[in-house]
Amino acid sequence: MEDPVLFVLAVLAVLGTPGPTNTLLATAGATAGLRHSLPLIAAEAGGYTVSILTLGLMLGPAMAAAPLLAGVLRAAVGVYLLSLAFRLWRCGGAALTTGAVVTPRQVFITTLLNPKAIVFALGVVPFAAGRGVWPPYMLGFLLLLVAVGVFWIAAGAMLGGAASRRGWGGAVPRVGAAAVGSFAVLLLAAPFLG
Repeated sequence: MEDPVLFVLAVLAVLGTPGPTNTLLATAGATAGLRHSLPLIAAEAGGYTVSILTLGLMLGPAMAAAPLLAGVLRAAVGVYLLSLAFRLWRCGGAALTTGAVVTPRQVFITTLLNPKAIVFALGVVPFAAGRGVWPPYMLGFLLLLVAVGVFWIAAGAMLGGAASRRGWGGAVPRVGAAAVGSFAVLLLAAPFLG
């Protein structure tokens, strides 16, 4: 996708869609606040960069030739997300006292395994256009990622503050866990639904 306007719209549409990474960012904002959660954006950027470059430059052709590889990757992502959802659920209200429900490591790994990276690597960032074409698009992607990441953290902080004022603060990590778990179930069940 070499048209800059279409590229920006595609990146914003995909990044803005709720998913496992955005759920973690919102959960972090809700439990730790905006300022303390902003460093997680660097972990998200790192995860997407490694994943998109690996998929776009190396694994993309292999996945096209071996559909089983895509299925194995989907299963691995689903299992990881289920374990992450379980950990978020277990911490529950205790997370509000520590403020460290979501770690940079969790955001990095979740983003590294995020299925959205496949969309970016194989359909949005123009790797096929040549070596000199894709780097500016990747930089643009990262700039848009910062804006969208700040939005998700701020939205989580606002919702978390409202929940805490009503005495529902302990439910916030569990809502995040349920959302992450739902994404995991969808990933694992998708091959059986179609």
